[in-house]
Amino acid sequence: MGLRSLIHRLTAPSINDTVPVGNYRLAIIVNTSLKMKKGKIAAQVGHGAVKAALSCASKKPACMDAWLSSGQAKICLKGVDDEQLLSLQQQAKDAGIQAISIRDAGRTQIPAGSLTVVAIGPARDEELDPITGALKLL
Repeated sequence: MGLRSLIHRLTAPSINDTVPVGNYRLAIIVNTSLKMKKGKIAAQVGHGAVKAALSCASKKPACMDAWLSSGQAKICLKGVDDEQLLSLQQQAKDAGIQAISIRDAGRTQIPAGSLTVVAIGPARDEELDPITGALKLL
């Protein structure tokens, strides 16, 4: 168990609900139409992962615990454009899965407000596959 997982276990509120057993992951879809450089992509993926994890921890602590316990898997996928990312985000929300969007501040490579990534989950693999299964790895 990593230090972060240990701290989470010690400080997290008690979990009253249960979640299904299984493998959990966080899917992060990158908007490839923006032609971001590697470092920019890494920063935006990081923003998405942190925001999704914090939101999950506060809204669904049992799901967060299951994700932490199953290895904190993350997968980065290629998204075509804003329209596709927003569609995937809506599909996730319709399925009851958390979906977080990240928009850039516009200080470096791309215009302010650009939709850079959508982070879906953490959720069970079986829940994510119908939404993100057709996407290619980044």
